[in-house]
Order: sequence, then C-alpha cells, then structure tokens
Amino acid sequence: MDNIKFTIEHLSKSFEKKTVLKDVDFTFNKGKIYGLLGRNGAGKTTLFNCLNRDLKADSGSFYIEDNGARREVKAEDIGYVLSTPTVPEFLTGREFLKFFIDINENAIRDKRSIDEYFDYMGIASEDRDKLLKDYSHGMKNKMQMLVNIIARPNILLLDEPLTSLDVVVAEEMKQMLRSLKKECIIIFSTHILDLAIDLCDDIVLLSHGELELVEKSDLDNKDFKDKIIYTLREDDNE
Repeated sequence: MDNIKFTIEHLSKSFEKKTVLKDVDFTFNKGKIYGLLGRNGAGKTTLFNCLNRDLKADSGSFYIEDNGARREVKAEDIGYVLSTPTVPEFLTGREFLKFFIDINENAIRDKRSIDEYFDYMGIASEDRDKLLKDYSHGMKNKMQMLVNIIARPNILLLDEPLTSLDVVVAEEMKQMLRSLKKECIIIFSTHILDLAIDLCDDIVLLSHGELELVEKSDLDNKDFKDKIIYTLREDDNE
C-alpha cells in the first residue's frame, strides 16, 4: 500500500440545466494534503458526493492505482468528514466509539483502547460519557474525524471541516492532518485561499466545473495570487 494514486477521469455532473462539474480530470498521490479551492457553490461538495457515491455522476470514472495495479474504489477506501458533523446524538461519546469499533472490528488495524483514542483526539475525561447532543460543534467534528482515523481509509475527503471551529481546535486539527497525510490521500475543500496555502501541499482550483493545479510557488507572485482571488469572485458572481 506504499504507492497509491487516486485518479478521476472526465467526471461530469449537472442538475437540470446547470452544469456543476464539467470535465474533472486529476490524479492525487498518497502522502499529500490537497487543497480543493473554490468559492461557496463551486461544486466542491458535489464532487465529494460523487466520489463517495452519494450522487451518481453523469459521466466519467475514478479508480485507485495501488503499486501500479488499477482497481475499483471500494466503500472502505473513502472517509468523508462533513462540514456539519453528523453523529448519533442519542449515544454518549464512549458508546459511539464502542459501536463503531465493534461493527468494524475485522477491518481496524492497530486497534487501541477507547480511552487511548479519546486521548489522541484531546477529548477530556469528563466529556467521554456525555451524550453527543451535548457536545460542542468542535467536539462533534473531532468525533467524526476520529472514526475516520480509526478506519484508516486510503482517501480522506474533508468538506470545509475547519470553517466554524474556534482557533485552538482548528489548529489542533491542522496538526493532526499533517501527521496523517503519510498514510493516505487527503483532499481538503475550502474557499479560503490563505488556509489552503498554510495547510496543503498542493492546491487544486475548482472553477467553471473543472480542476486546475495551482503551483504554490506561483502564489508568491502577487499578480498571480490576485488572479486566483479574482477567479473565485468571478465565479461567485455567476
């Protein structure tokens, strides 16, 4: 599992007369955090939903290349962290983790104790047996991230996960993602250019339904950076 690539070929998706994804074509490599940069409404979530197969693409395909061998993307290959965390609020944090570990027992590698997982995510002892409905947004986000870390997918899709977190939690999450990237492909969607520059190894711009790699070295050039910002605003005015 050392040399994993994730390739999307000519993916398209329309809703009635509106084309959201026109010709998405890109290869992502393991060991990197990719910033998927685009305005709100550019199609980032639509792309993630197609890759997660929550939506059926109109055309195109995607696959994993594992040490040179091409194969279909399986459900367990993809972890998906939503911008608004979805957790079973009628369970406590501990019950939720135990349930997740129990149903995925055969697939989990290097299994740890529940409290070790809580320690890793920085969930305080006094919060571990509280109902998830009483967790803050940031704590729910951490729990959603934690089950994906336990599952260790090959591809981790993060849909604006830091946007509504406080500064301390957001910084903790960024450090965690940097430590995780050696194990998987991380695609991090955001509409904030400075966040993408700070966190991501490569930046991919989703504009007019297509993906374009942005060289980070080009962003040292003020004119080029202004062009990217203008493109995001231009899309926003469509």
